[in-house]
Amino acid sequence: MPRRLAACIAILLLTAACATTPKAPPPSGQDVFILLPDEQGKTGSIIVSGAGGKRLLSEPRQAVTVAPGAAPGEPFVMPREEVRALVGPALAALPKPPMQFILYFKHDDIELTNESLTKVQEVVRAIRERGPVDVSVVGHTDTVGTRRYNFRLSLKRARVVAALLTEGGVAPSILSITSHGEDNPLVPTGNEVPEPRNRRVEVTVR
Repeated sequence: MPRRLAACIAILLLTAACATTPKAPPPSGQDVFILLPDEQGKTGSIIVSGAGGKRLLSEPRQAVTVAPGAAPGEPFVMPREEVRALVGPALAALPKPPMQFILYFKHDDIELTNESLTKVQEVVRAIRERGPVDVSVVGHTDTVGTRRYNFRLSLKRARVVAALLTEGGVAPSILSITSHGEDNPLVPTGNEVPEPRNRRVEVTVR
């Protein structure tokens, strides 16, 4: 389950220690739904329903209790300390969300742009800090040229990035190198369109 728990994701806590209000605990057997923000502090919304009643949760740390056979109670915002006490261990055990980096290349070339070349060390640092078991390196091209040529070109680009990561100390065994050619463009275009944003390698750190 991803760490990002906003945007229509709630944590269901089957416990009697949660609070219906910030001051008083609910009776035993009640369920508590809490809407948590993601790592950027953003939150989506959910609707909690039961016994013919509905409650909308749309604010960070907004919660509602639901007793068996009853409609959801009045929503309230749970204090940060209480949220940490209830779900902190569960959140800490969740895997970190994947990190993605996009490195761009010069037209019809396997040479990175100057800006992307300086970004390689940032990718290496992220890999070292994460200690991941899998890093995907996927090459892409724009639609200029034949599909066969572009597949080979994007594979070469992916291998160039993989080599730079390896030179930075990344173990080759955790790198997965693939080519998408002109398929899966970042910016959809017609054929024979030299779109710079499609000449790229995407590195996903898991």
